[in-house]
Amino acid sequence: MRTCRVGLVGAGGVAQRHARVLAGFDDTELVGVTDVLPDAAAALADAHGARTYTDIHELLAAGPDAVYVCVPPFAHGPVEEAVVAAGVPMFVEKPVAVDLVTAERVADLVARRGLLTAVGHHWRYLSVVEQARQLLAGRPIRMVSGTWWDKVPPVAWWSRRDRSGGPVVEQAAHVLDLVRVLVGEATEVTAYGDGSPPPVDGADIDSVTTAALRFAGGAVGTLSAACVLGWKHRAGLEILADGMALTLTEEGLLVCDADGERRLPADPEGARVAVDRAFVDAVRGVGDDVRVPYAEALATHRLALAVADSARTGRAVRLDAPSTATLDTTGVTVDA
Repeated sequence: MRTCRVGLVGAGGVAQRHARVLAGFDDTELVGVTDVLPDAAAALADAHGARTYTDIHELLAAGPDAVYVCVPPFAHGPVEEAVVAAGVPMFVEKPVAVDLVTAERVADLVARRGLLTAVGHHWRYLSVVEQARQLLAGRPIRMVSGTWWDKVPPVAWWSRRDRSGGPVVEQAAHVLDLVRVLVGEATEVTAYGDGSPPPVDGADIDSVTTAALRFAGGAVGTLSAACVLGWKHRAGLEILADGMALTLTEEGLLVCDADGERRLPADPEGARVAVDRAFVDAVRGVGDDVRVPYAEALATHRLALAVADSARTGRAVRLDAPSTATLDTTGVTVDA
């Protein structure tokens, strides 16, 4: 395949970013856009010399080599099912759904079809993530603290729990994904929300959420998420290991150890390009650096939903519970 012909589902801000990145690749062509808002689809398509299609089925009929699914959390499911049924490689923006049932159904279809997939956890492509992993190798990790303190994004669906999943699912999932990479899998979560939505019409999400986590490797940790500011104040994680403390954000890595402090820079824009480059290369058969296929993103989504569900119910969520445990409506195992 000399040129990867890409179809795009969605025409919002994230879709526009992917379109700009893809347009910068000599071996990639954006051939079509579809969105529930035809004018938005037409504007994005016109900006990149592509066609507008009425729905996913019409887009798939045009024969793209790959499809990007860049829709709000609540809109996931039917689009992915259509793409999987067509056997077309698929890039999905995070979060992969607003619930667990939808994500697990899509994951099962992907696995059965053996489909090439990628999910937009671009933080995995920050160079400092691998540097942090190397620094932590052989050191017992004792504690981790993840933070995402931000604003309410200017889209109507974001402040609705049944549309976005809330700040933990829609925003802090980036942090939880790196926690899984660097610390390991969480086995238990206890979380609390303030029960007070931000001052936005129709909002029903918590303004702030805090959680305690226990990990399979013995570490403990916390996560805090907030959407009460007018700016993105802090997003990242701190890791405490024997003889070392690390602070990792999109901007870089701060290392503190017996030798003192040193800062290692990161390239967030480069990571956003790299996640698309890796997927296109995989589709073209010239690379194999997809770091978050759908099944891997599902594990992060499951953890984010566990935090959100514990905050909602006031009960601990055990991610390693036996199959005889009860399930709530999201499919996450909770303590009785």
